[in-house]
Amino acid sequence: MTFQWTAVATFLYAEIAILLLLCLPVISPLRWQKIFMISIWNKIANYWNKAFLAIIILLIVLFLDAVREVRKYSNVQLSEKTTNANTSALEHIQMKLFRSQRNLYISGFSLFLWLVLRRTISLITLLAKEMRTQETQQMEVANINDVAKKSLEENENLQRFLKRKKSGDGEEFFDINKKLKEEVEKLKAELNKNSNALNKTRNEITAVKKQCEDLKKEYDNLTEEHKKLQGCADEEHYKKYQ
Repeated sequence: MTFQWTAVATFLYAEIAILLLLCLPVISPLRWQKIFMISIWNKIANYWNKAFLAIIILLIVLFLDAVREVRKYSNVQLSEKTTNANTSALEHIQMKLFRSQRNLYISGFSLFLWLVLRRTISLITLLAKEMRTQETQQMEVANINDVAKKSLEENENLQRFLKRKKSGDGEEFFDINKKLKEEVEKLKAELNKNSNALNKTRNEITAVKKQCEDLKKEYDNLTEEHKKLQGCADEEHYKKYQ
């Protein structure tokens, strides 16, 4: 294997390891966000898009080159069979064909997993932001509930106090009671608004989690298919050289 294809294979193994690490349920999206917020990543983020596009272009070029090699040696193999070439030349061509097919699989899966890796990181970041937003809204709703309970208690105390007062003094306290009721209504409306926002955020987080699960299933299926293809290629290569 040449240096460039050794580098591509190493890059593929690194992608698989990183994706498996990202899919571990032990590490929550909030912890991943803390890791992504390290200062060294902030410095690299400025060059991230350029590096991402450069790697995509490089992998596409290698993939197309592998396709060209596969077509080239496939055609040569057919022509050699028709002209009854010797066994050593045919085996050499089959070896070249096997290597080109191997390079095709390596570059193709590297390109696909590179796109999957970027999408996975973006989904984890989005999920972490939604989880933080949910925690903030829950705290706000809890504070509003406390304020509403205190207001209701004060309202009940004033109503009890009004019952003990005379009619002349009662008018003044009636105005106070009316204002307090208006404040309670406002607090209830704000509480309902925050509750609706919290439910909306929960639905969004559920959708993001479902996307992550679908992405994980797709990655597992792809890994199984890669193993099957690699097994078939190894078996074919073994049969040809027996």
